[in-house]
Amino acid sequence: MDYSRYEIYDFDNSSAFNLSTGYKERSYNAHWHSYGEILLVGPGDTNVFMVNQKEYKLTEGDFVLIWPMEMHAIIDADREESLVIQFSNAFINSLFDLRRIMHFYHNLHVLCINVHQQLVCKLRVIAENMRDIFFSDMVDRELRCCMLLMEFMLTLDEHRDEFVKELSTESRTSYSDDVMRRMIMVTDYIKNNLTADDLSQASMARMAGVSKDYFSRIFKNITGMNYSKWLNTIRLEKATILLAQENMTLTEVAMLSGFQSIPSFNRVFRDEKGMSPGEYRALFTDVKDSNS
Repeated sequence: MDYSRYEIYDFDNSSAFNLSTGYKERSYNAHWHSYGEILLVGPGDTNVFMVNQKEYKLTEGDFVLIWPMEMHAIIDADREESLVIQFSNAFINSLFDLRRIMHFYHNLHVLCINVHQQLVCKLRVIAENMRDIFFSDMVDRELRCCMLLMEFMLTLDEHRDEFVKELSTESRTSYSDDVMRRMIMVTDYIKNNLTADDLSQASMARMAGVSKDYFSRIFKNITGMNYSKWLNTIRLEKATILLAQENMTLTEVAMLSGFQSIPSFNRVFRDEKGMSPGEYRALFTDVKDSNS
């Protein structure tokens, strides 16, 4: 694997929203970051994107949805007239309905105008309003753009019936807001307590107030993966952040991320990232040095 292809970037951590356009280059290296992105595809006969190792060939007016922590790249596409909308994970996590929407759509990465014409046309109007406001001299432009971002997500969710079959064999709309709140409460607890003594599925089911079997079924349906896979994914998210701190040993990173041993940490990290934690840390250092 060519590790030089992978890059990690962040916009200002104090911002909830960012928007950019006008790039001359047609490609962008594979990378991931803690914030989400919405790309409005520009003109041209060739527009190829990659999200989580899957390539998408799109046309002008399509959207690419990239949720936080997802590996993605622009293989060959117009970047001069396309729009890149970025939103912080903290902003999404601050509102229950936004978290619920992200849970539901986390496996949805493209919105094609030829398939969802009415929805995509509505979303394009919102995105272009974001652009106009963001590049204006309004003192409250970030707030206005965040309001439009919420409108974007709400509009997407109003068309959820179009995506139920595509995203899941079992309709996620069958779960009440109470069930969704319980599941999000559990996932929030785990994210904030990765070093807790007992994060077993049985314990989390008790916290949610449901049986273990029911918890297992709805957890996989809501998150798209089984509990152990999801837990390891969250631990790796924490580990990748900690690995950027050069004064922290790999053992400390593993323990603070909730892994019980270095071998299990190394195995899970390599299976998911395609490299060892040490190799990842070296990559991060190389990218930082090249930007300094």
